[in-house]
Amino acid sequence: MAFILGNINNRAVLIQGDHYFDADSASNGTVSSNPMHAITQLAELHALSAQLHALTPTGNLAGVTVGPPITQPKNCFAVGLNYKSHAAESAMELPTNPLVFTKFPSCLVGPTADVELRSDTVDYEVELVVVIGTAGKDIDASDAWKHVAGVTIGQDISDRMVQFAAQPPHFDLGKSFDTFGPIGPFMYSTDHFSNLDDFNLETRINDEVRQSDTTKNLIFDVPFLIQYLSHITTLSPGDIIFTGTPDGVGAAQGKFLRDGDVITTTINGIGTMRNVCRRVSNFTKGN
Repeated sequence: MAFILGNINNRAVLIQGDHYFDADSASNGTVSSNPMHAITQLAELHALSAQLHALTPTGNLAGVTVGPPITQPKNCFAVGLNYKSHAAESAMELPTNPLVFTKFPSCLVGPTADVELRSDTVDYEVELVVVIGTAGKDIDASDAWKHVAGVTIGQDISDRMVQFAAQPPHFDLGKSFDTFGPIGPFMYSTDHFSNLDDFNLETRINDEVRQSDTTKNLIFDVPFLIQYLSHITTLSPGDIIFTGTPDGVGAAQGKFLRDGDVITTTINGIGTMRNVCRRVSNFTKGN
């Protein structure tokens, strides 16, 4: 049975409606309380999800703080310029191979965490995030989705000043400040969806729609990305892939994030994140 995996108080939980079930307690110790261990137990998570109707919930989601569903992935990949519309607004040529960089896992935060600003050039980027569930090397595109545990929402927050402080750009540094990787609210197993190639994405800043598109328009789709990456490095359970963002980013419009801005990120069928921007300091190039 399909499952929804979450993280409350750094413990793996399964979600059903407005309630959550502590995975370790509900399974009598069969499923780990550690979210990174639980993601390796896909068969057990599916089985436990099928039993939730007969169990007493651990608690109600109202009033609890939800953490990132994946806390410390071994690898956190991201893909740049993976929508034609975003490449066009960035005045860059379409890539002939995926433009892959890494976000440091330390940037990951939950779906309601504050985003900390350190300059006047911080930007937003809605992305579908794919979570690897089964390890693999040299995975064929036709088998790629079989290696995916589930999907979630991500914001690839970017400090454009730092990103373009050098040539070639610092994609990794500019996108890896602490708090620059909100993900969540939960990870949905792939069997929730009849079509894994069509997710509608939206970013609102203070209720103004800035981004709206569908993953049907990815240049390199998820199976291709998994094939490409796995030919280079072994993918491990819990590895995540930020798959790219469509047009509408702040840099193209001169609309960067400001103190107090609210980023509302939605992917149909997965949910919504709401992150408030907080100015915490000034970052100066060279310091």
